Amino acid sequence: MTEHSSESHENVPSRQRRRFAGISSRAYEHPADRSALVALRKLSGFDTVFKTLSGLLPERSLRLLFLSDSVRVSDAQFAHLNDMLRDACYILDLEKVPPMYVNQDPQPNAMCIGLDEPIIVVTTGLVELLDEEEMRAVIGHEVGHALSGHAVYRTILLFLTNIALKVAWIPLGNVAIMAIVTALREWFRKSELSADRAGLLVGQDLQASMRGLMKIAGGNHLHEMNVDAFLAQADEYEKGGDLRDSVLKILNLLPRSHPFTTVRAAELKKWSETRDYQRIMDGHYPRRDEDKDTSVTDSFRESAAHYADTVRTSKDPLMKLVGDIAGGAGDLGGKLRDKFTGQGGSSAGKGGTKDGSADSARRDEPQNPDGPGTEPGSAGS
Repeated sequence: MTEHSSESHENVPSRQRRRFAGISSRAYEHPADRSALVALRKLSGFDTVFKTLSGLLPERSLRLLFLSDSVRVSDAQFAHLNDMLRDACYILDLEKVPPMYVNQDPQPNAMCIGLDEPIIVVTTGLVELLDEEEMRAVIGHEVGHALSGHAVYRTILLFLTNIALKVAWIPLGNVAIMAIVTALREWFRKSELSADRAGLLVGQDLQASMRGLMKIAGGNHLHEMNVDAFLAQADEYEKGGDLRDSVLKILNLLPRSHPFTTVRAAELKKWSETRDYQRIMDGHYPRRDEDKDTSVTDSFRESAAHYADTVRTSKDPLMKLVGDIAGGAGDLGGKLRDKFTGQGGSSAGKGGTKDGSADSARRDEPQNPDGPGTEPGSAGS
């Protein structure tokens, strides 16, 4: 890593952007991501354990691989990316600029890995796909990972996934490792939402962030795409179908390390409209010199409140059912049956009216001779 300085930003950024001196990653972290990180940082000896593990992980091998078979970004190579990288570190006040490599791969992708020191890798597919402002948001996304310390856990996830493949023939061993991998993937999906927010803080251009996510989903065909229609897909995905579709959504999501692209776009737009985001842009945000005083209990409480609010406001059939159960709704068996079959009959139809007229209640129920239908769900990209 190289330290950034004010001299290295003489020609960067291309337009004036706010800088967040001393900003803590807690400012932009998703509540579930933040609570996990606060707890891990509070564990005595945690850093020592991971330093010890670093000898077992292929980090050195990865560094040598990228150094020998990729292009390291610098003033001499991919200079425009180097300017964006230094600018992102300057805006988020990251003390050292992590090395970044461009790797030949047509698949658009980027990652931040490493235990001792993070490294950022972007593929040629991504570099060729995005324009300058879109790429700036992506680099800010990866710098956000570095500032949060996500690179450590991402490296562990990659290592454990590799181990799980090697011991797949051992029934119990594979189950135990995959349980850990599944939990890490759930956390990492939330960390991606955090990093998207960091990318917006760096790029400070919501439309560029939206365009970048659309391109990742649908390729370089912006003239054929529309942001509002793309966000409408996320809404349709969340509320569409019945409980069977909800289960399929979970099964589709479990093996992924990233949330679905439309969902990421919707989540980022929602966050950009919050008071929390506006306060950061106005210069009011948590400072990293206060991180040591952060309460684990408070962080978990915020995370729990977020999940409770998600269940309460979600349009997903399964989340609605969970909300009904949590709220003490009656006739759970009937509700479960109706949710799974897609029927939306009134509660009166199941138990009659107050005056006991079941026939009258039945006449109020919608009749569907063809049976309940389900809308096809999108598996995402």
